[in-house]
Amino acid sequence: MSNLLDIEGLERRELEHYLELAESFAEVQTRSIPKVPVLRGKTVVLAFFEDSTRTRMSFDLAARRLSADVVNFAVSSSSTTKGESLRDTVETISAMGVDGIVVRHSSSGAPQRITEWTDAAVINAGDGWHQHPTQALLDCYTIRRRLGSLEGKQIAICGDIKHSRVARSNIAAFTKLGAEVTVVGPRTLMPADLAAWPVRYSPGIDEIIGDLDVAYMLRIQQERQGAPLFPSVREYRSLYGLTRARAERLPARALIMHPGPVNRGVELDPEVMDDERTVVLDQVTAGVSVRMAVLYRLLGPGQFDETSKPPETSLAELAASTASSEPVGESPAAENVTSTDSASGEVATSFDALTSEVAV
Repeated sequence: MSNLLDIEGLERRELEHYLELAESFAEVQTRSIPKVPVLRGKTVVLAFFEDSTRTRMSFDLAARRLSADVVNFAVSSSSTTKGESLRDTVETISAMGVDGIVVRHSSSGAPQRITEWTDAAVINAGDGWHQHPTQALLDCYTIRRRLGSLEGKQIAICGDIKHSRVARSNIAAFTKLGAEVTVVGPRTLMPADLAAWPVRYSPGIDEIIGDLDVAYMLRIQQERQGAPLFPSVREYRSLYGLTRARAERLPARALIMHPGPVNRGVELDPEVMDDERTVVLDQVTAGVSVRMAVLYRLLGPGQFDETSKPPETSLAELAASTASSEPVGESPAAENVTSTDSASGEVATSFDALTSEVAV
């Protein structure tokens, strides 16, 4: 069974494959009934051991829109409050016959350990300081939709790099897709091994802001810092926050991004949140399409092992992979999902034909 644990394990071709598939599912979401039957009969468990709004809800929506059954695991009302170990919790969930586990955990490496205790596909929804692969995918998707490509783009990631799983995943994904990344922030918020990362370092944002294609601002993660690592929030904002004055110096075509939640008035001024170049809500929207693509690739008929090259799955093949599913309702489109050319014997299938067969 395939897993998605980090970005480092993916080749550029695999990243691009996820993004292309997400484009297809984005079209599904524009329909009056944004649901397709590609994961009918599959069960996905959302095991979030940390609080989440965007990631949990978008995975929930993504799974349901693919017609999977979804189980939300609530830590506060589970046996973990009685001392049950992570291993016993996972093995209990797995024994119920689930197909996929989406996990968020405060400990780096927890999703990797979970793969040792279950045969279900494991998707990392964020682990400690380590990785957040689907956030990186949706950020790449957002940039690609707005700017066409990441190749040669100048991207600055500003803020708490040291404690950020988003920064680690995004740097890996951005650079694999050809972008040049600069990290910005005080030295106290930089990792000790920064010299080994494929990035440049700038102590301030003012020196580079006029040349950026993307200004990616990170939240100050005080819950992970332990001791204070900068004098005050006011000083941090004055040196590193994307104020209205700094936003005016950004190129007109540049994007302003943030993984959320945003601390208004710290990383981004309220006026900057309303700037037409700010794509924070676009990122949220992209999260559902991207996570539909991830769930489909790992649990659906187009699954592949993350250590191997993905097959060249076209939209026609995607449609054909589910064309044999049992009919849903009385949709006349179900009768026309596939058509065969008698001369060539080839099956011609459209993604539209597949997705018009709405799951219920």
